[in-house]
Amino acid sequence: MHKKGNINYFKLLVTCPEKPGIISAVSNVLLEHQANIVQFDQHTTNPKDGLFFMRIEFDMEEGDAALEQLEQGLQQLAQTYPMEWQLKNKAKAKRMAIFVSKADHCLMELIWRWKSKELPVEIPMVISNHPDLKDIVESYGIPYCHIPLSHETKEEAEHKAMELLEGKVDFIVLARYMQILSPGFIAKYPNQIINIHHSFLPAFVGANPYVRAFNRGVKLIGATAHYVTNELDEGPIIEQDILRVNHRYTAEDLKIAGRHVERSVLAEAVSWHVEDKIIVHGNKTIVFT
Repeated sequence: MHKKGNINYFKLLVTCPEKPGIISAVSNVLLEHQANIVQFDQHTTNPKDGLFFMRIEFDMEEGDAALEQLEQGLQQLAQTYPMEWQLKNKAKAKRMAIFVSKADHCLMELIWRWKSKELPVEIPMVISNHPDLKDIVESYGIPYCHIPLSHETKEEAEHKAMELLEGKVDFIVLARYMQILSPGFIAKYPNQIINIHHSFLPAFVGANPYVRAFNRGVKLIGATAHYVTNELDEGPIIEQDILRVNHRYTAEDLKIAGRHVERSVLAEAVSWHVEDKIIVHGNKTIVFT
C-alpha cells in the first residue's frame, strides 16, 4: 500500500444498462471523493435501451480510507444504477506469464517491449512444452519453465503449469503456444488469456497454413488476437490487422510477413489489456483506444 497522502492514478470501468444521468452520477461520486478526472471514454449499444460502457482515468489521494470511501460510494451508486464496475490502480504492474512452443517472434516482441518499458508488466515466468528458447529467455533474467508434453501426459503437464502459476500471475499470453488448453484451465482465468493466430482461419485450418495460402494465391494475410474461451479460436476479438501481398511472394515470404503482423497485433492487444482499455461484452470487446 502507498502511504497516505500520495497521489496515484486509477482506472474505473463501468458497464450498465443505458439510463439518463449515469455519466453525471458517476462523475459526482468521483468529485465527492476528491478524484480528478483526466480521461473519459464512453460507448452505448443503443441510446434508448442498450448497454452503456464507460472508462475513466482519474487521480486522487491514495490513502486507505480514501479508497474505501470511494468504493463504498460506487457500491451505493450501483444500487440505483445496476452497474458492474472495476477499479484499477494504474501504478500497480500486472503480472504476465507467457506460454510458447518453438516459434520465438511473438515471445521476443513482448520481451523487447517489456525490456524497453513500453509494456509496464512483470514477467514471473515463461512456460514452454519445448526447451528450445530457454537460453534466450533466461538471458533476460526471466525464469523459463520447460514442461514436456505429450498426448498421454497432457493433463499432468497442465496441472503442473497451474501449480506454477497459482498466485503469481494476473494474466497469460499464448505467444504461438501450439497446444489447446482445457476448459478447467480456461475457467481459472476468464478473459485473462490472450491468444494470437493467423487470420486465415477458417479458410486454412490446420498445419502449414502459409503453404496452403500460397497455393491458393491469397492477396491478404493477417493476424487476430483474442481472449481464449472453450470454443477454439472463437473468443472475443481484441485486435486484427492485415498485410497486402501479391503473386511475387513465396510461401516463405508469406510466413515471414505473417510473423511481422502476428507480433504487432499480439503486442497491441496485450498493451490494451495491461492498460485496462478493454471491456468484454458477450463474445465481443469494447476497446477504448
